[in-house]
Parts: sequence; C-alpha cells; structure tokens
Amino acid sequence: MGMFDWMTGKKSANTAQPVSGGDVWHTIHEPFTGAWQSNQEIEVSKNDQMRHHAVFACMSLITRDIGKLKIKTKKKVNGVSQETNSRVKKLLTKPNHYQNTQQFFEAWASQKTAHGNTYVWKVRDIYGDIWRLLILDSERVKPLVDPNGNVFYQVRRNRLFDLDTDIIIPASEIIHDRFNCFYHPLVGLSPITACALSASQGVSIQRNANIFFANASRPSGILVAPGDISEDSAKKMKKGWRENYTGTGTGDTAVLSGGVTYQAISVAAQDAQLVEQLKLSGEIICTAFSMPAFKVGLAPPPAGKISDYNDIYYSDCLQHYLESIENLLNEHLDLEPGVETEFCLEGLLRMDAASQMDNLTKGVKGSLLAPNEARAKLGYAAVPGGESPMIQQQNFSLAAIAKRDGSDNPFAKTPAANDDPQGDENELGDA
Repeated sequence: MGMFDWMTGKKSANTAQPVSGGDVWHTIHEPFTGAWQSNQEIEVSKNDQMRHHAVFACMSLITRDIGKLKIKTKKKVNGVSQETNSRVKKLLTKPNHYQNTQQFFEAWASQKTAHGNTYVWKVRDIYGDIWRLLILDSERVKPLVDPNGNVFYQVRRNRLFDLDTDIIIPASEIIHDRFNCFYHPLVGLSPITACALSASQGVSIQRNANIFFANASRPSGILVAPGDISEDSAKKMKKGWRENYTGTGTGDTAVLSGGVTYQAISVAAQDAQLVEQLKLSGEIICTAFSMPAFKVGLAPPPAGKISDYNDIYYSDCLQHYLESIENLLNEHLDLEPGVETEFCLEGLLRMDAASQMDNLTKGVKGSLLAPNEARAKLGYAAVPGGESPMIQQQNFSLAAIAKRDGSDNPFAKTPAANDDPQGDENELGDA
C-alpha cells in the first residue's frame, strides 16, 4: 500500500486498533515477569538494568561494531557481485539532517537491542523519492491493525522531526526491524527481557557493596544489653548510636557502658560470595545477548588467533543484526534492479598482520587474487604486470588431463605444437 492509497482513504486508519489489545506493553516496563503485580517495578527499573556493566557492555559493543562498518551498494556483473554507484548512495551517506551513517546505524542497533524494535520513517520529497531516513523512539511508536489486517504506526509528537501532533503512518512508509517476536509478529522483545532478573541481581549486589564499603567495610549489627531496658533507654541508645557512629562517624571508637555489647549481624562480602554472584549475573546477560563472554571481559579468550575470536563473535551475535538491516534496506529503498546493500566486514574481521599476509600470499599463489589486488588490500600501489592472477606453467586443466587419459596411450609423448616431422626428414635428407 502506498502513501497515495492511504491518503485517498482506500485503507482506513481510523478503525485501526493497537496490537496486544492496547498499548500496555509500551507503558509498563517490568524488571522481571510479575514485578508489576508485586509492586517491585520501581525498585529496579529498566534504566537501572541498562546500567548493569554487562548489559551496557553488550549493547555498546553491538552498536559500536555495527556503526563502524561501511555499507555499500553492489550489483552482480557476469555472476560476480561488484560495487556500484546507486542513487541511494547519497541517502546512505547522510540519512538525515542530524546523523551521519555511523550514528544512524548505531541508533538503529541501539533501539533494537534496548527495545526489540527499530522504527525508521521513510520521509519522501514532493516527487515521491525517499529524502530522509529517521530513527524513531521505539517507546513513542505504536503498531496499529485495522479490521482488514492492514498495519499502521502511530507516532507521537517529536520536535526533532518537526511533529507537533501525533500522526498515523502506513506500514509502507515505516521500516520495522524487530526480533524475538514471541507474543505478536509486530512486537519484538529486547534481550533484556530474558536477563532482567540477573541484571536486577547485579545492580542490587553493587548497591549493597556500595553501602557496605561506604560504611568503612563494616557490617551492620545490634546493641545487646545484659538485662531488660526500658523503651525510652533503647530509643535513646539507638539515637545516640546513629548520630555518633553512622554516616561520617562510621569507624569511630564507641564507648559502651552498662554491659552493652555490639554484635554484627550482616553477612560479609566474602561469606556471600558476591564476586561470584556478580560474575554469574554477567554471564547470564551475555547468554541472553548471544554475546561471547570474553568479548566483554567476563571470561578468558579461547585458544586461537584474534581473527578466530571475531569469527565467533560475528556468527553468534552480530550476523543477525547486519543481515536484517541489509534485507530491510533492500526491500524498502526502491533500489535499481539487481542492486543490493551490503556491509563491508573488513572493518570487523580485520586480521593481525601475520595472518593477513599469509592469507593474501595463499590467495596469490592459488591464482585467486592478482598481485595488485593483494597489494591494494595492504594499501600499496599497483605495479606493472600484476593485473592478472598468475599460475605456474606445469599446471594443467582437468579437461586437458581427461583428454589425455582418454587417448589410446595416455603416457605416449605428445609432440610439441611447433614440431615438424616433415622438416626433420628434409633436414636428414639434405644431410
């Protein structure tokens, strides 16, 4: 459905209803399932969960790595995908008035990891061509479905986009990237949904540790009297202890009389194994994000080369995000026939110097790369004679070998092309 069809009323946006029976999923952010019913949603909010070091590290690493990759437009020429100049190249270089390409794709990945949904508004000019691509705030967008199954998106007002009122946009003008659509095909879920409890646990551990060390690394306790004391004496003793030996007075020497003793009741950090619990919460978060733990410092790197680490990270975590963006851009950007967008992975899978040199050397020796192509990857200028792949003279094609083996005597010596038996006889005759 195009914009013209929507404006002429062929599809009714007025009767569209929010998905999931309302916009509850947009206004309630539970730290874990059931927290809202038990009145615990305020204790550790979603923003607090995103402050957990593992959540922050996973999201930052994904968004940074996607943002640093260059995106190109390619077209197959003679069966080989080659870079080409497309009319959308300018759009991808500067998607909108406040973001460059890196910031644009960082925002794309950030919305998807944080909310499970990324909404991109395709703003068109008076000629109907896409003029700008705007990343919308996922919490200010609501999918709508009319009785005929047509999809719309309600976008709340936003001064950055010069929207003074809420508007409804047809699905043809919105690029909706979503994943983990377990409950509704139009509603994605963030990985934080699966690791909210672990993130909440980690934040609570850090808060308790902060209070513990702010208290001069001393646990709380109780004052024990040898006999019964009046309520007034207990309150006076409690008030005096708080005024003199808590806060800035923590660590001062207490003088107790009347047989009163101090007894610690809190569990020390080493007894509660807080370090192990904090590490476990981080590992669970990495599992939810499909992030190798060694990439965020929660585990030692596995045996192998640096390039192997990046291959694991790419296949397990990053590949989904990149291919999803490529597929959506190919679908929505009105590209020329045969033209596709593709991220250049050289910035991500960059090998160490020794591995890169070995790889290029094998490519040249195997006749897959021309010497000048290998030199270009190293930043060296082309040299004369290096334009074509090279192969050793003694190598024969499979077709030639099959023709030889199909002869009556495969091992008979084949005369050279310039051999002239008649010439040899004439030479002998003249002699």
